[in-house]
Amino acid sequence: MLVARAAFPKGSLAMSVRDQLGEVFADERFAAAFGVRGAPATSPGVLALVTALQYAEGLTDRQAAQMVVRAIDWKYCLGLELTDTGFDYSVLSKFRARLVEHGLERAAFDLLLQVLKDKGLIGAGSKARTDSTHVISAVRDLNRLELAGETVRAAVEVLAVAAAGWLATVIDIPEWNQRYGARVDSWRLPTSRTKRDRLAQVYGADAVRLLEAVWSPSAPAWLVELPAIETLRRMLVQNYQISADTRGRQVIKMRQADDDGLPPARHRITSPYDLDTRWAAKGEDLFWNGYKVHLTETCHADDDPPGAGTPAPPNLIINVATTGSTVPDVKATTPIHAALAASGLLPARHYLDAGYPCAETINTAADTYGVTMVTPASRDTSAQARAGTGFAKDAFTIDWATRQVTCPQGNTSGNWNPVSQHGTDAIVITFPTGACHPCPARTQCTASKRGRRHLTLRPQELHEALARNRADQARKTWQDDYALRAGVESTIHQAIAITGIRHARYRGLPKTRLQHAFSAIALNLTRIDAWWNDQPLDRTRTSHLARLDYTLAA
Repeated sequence: MLVARAAFPKGSLAMSVRDQLGEVFADERFAAAFGVRGAPATSPGVLALVTALQYAEGLTDRQAAQMVVRAIDWKYCLGLELTDTGFDYSVLSKFRARLVEHGLERAAFDLLLQVLKDKGLIGAGSKARTDSTHVISAVRDLNRLELAGETVRAAVEVLAVAAAGWLATVIDIPEWNQRYGARVDSWRLPTSRTKRDRLAQVYGADAVRLLEAVWSPSAPAWLVELPAIETLRRMLVQNYQISADTRGRQVIKMRQADDDGLPPARHRITSPYDLDTRWAAKGEDLFWNGYKVHLTETCHADDDPPGAGTPAPPNLIINVATTGSTVPDVKATTPIHAALAASGLLPARHYLDAGYPCAETINTAADTYGVTMVTPASRDTSAQARAGTGFAKDAFTIDWATRQVTCPQGNTSGNWNPVSQHGTDAIVITFPTGACHPCPARTQCTASKRGRRHLTLRPQELHEALARNRADQARKTWQDDYALRAGVESTIHQAIAITGIRHARYRGLPKTRLQHAFSAIALNLTRIDAWWNDQPLDRTRTSHLARLDYTLAA
């Protein structure tokens, strides 16, 4: 301790963690990932803390292992003797693999949340905000032709190790080595459309031949259980069409999206080395292959009372959720609330952008979790509402008890039909032609060829929840309150700058979840250290020219 204090008179992040939080990660929480036999393992609590510091300082496994040996402040944080020689850097990757294998990706993050709750830095009933960002996978982006070739190559590589003798009897090794010896990204693909189509046929024919050989009675039965073989089969089904010509000969052709169709993006594999990553798009400018991460942090307005004479605590991440890239934000809302409820950290008010709410999530958040979602709800999409003229849905009076709707001209609906539209409950209201056709306001109400108005409503509880939300967001006070959500954008930026959260370090969704959990830990430790040392938040960047402009304007 004296050596560490002498070397770091002002302290460091690692020393602050030890002084303020103590032993954050207890070994018992990770016991399920370690056996009871064999030589003693390195303390999993120590490895978890090393991993957290590694993410906070942006180090590789080798660099982190070296810091354990030579950094005095790290030894202080970890509670190690000065003479401790540390461990081999490969221990860190094995530790991560154990956590993933036993479903403990969030274990360290949950332990930190409990410590922060005990310290009074976070708790339920406050305010929180959530936003998401895209995550680029750790594998190379492949087009469908490259995917076909690399998937065949990956399967051949596995078979060359698992059943070399058998493989030599079913394929021409020199010929296939010429075609699949090097990765597809190590040489330039043909530019001619004809040559590319021919190469696609060759890849498809090789895939079919390999699968037929694996499933033949003479092949070892266990070959079909190899993951690379199943990946090859999936690639073939998703990207190729196998048919017969007029002479009965087999025709193998790569599917075309417009003519033959392709599986939905959420099901279509994009790499033989990461079966969880998917292509996704957001708007017209963002197109990526990977995942999506949702960060939820505590927040408070400048005029919120901090408490009994205590400074306001820092904004800390209380939940991190990693999903597939094709999962829309609205599908993550309820799971986020469920995770916060499990942690005992449900906020009273939850600030989110327009991608997260729908009638069901707003209602579930309020009724099941007691959370008020402060978020712009979807607007009325009727032609009248979009045009801003005529009679939108809110101009009609709904009597839920008698199942009747009255239009602004006093006419009542003729039909009330509960239906299911794409799996969503709805109610279709139809007004009689006899009432709508002679109505003087018909042009303001409908452009239907039949001359009568139709309304589609949600069930009463959901309809009223949406109506309340839409009415609230029209108020100036709501808009001022909702401005608090914008601060989460800076959290996303800080997570990218400090931990590189936008680029997956590992392959597969479980390991990416582990990465994001430790990224959240590192971000929380960084923020707490700044708060402990009275470091104020940085000001918004303003150029000297902008400041001069403000001065002259004043």
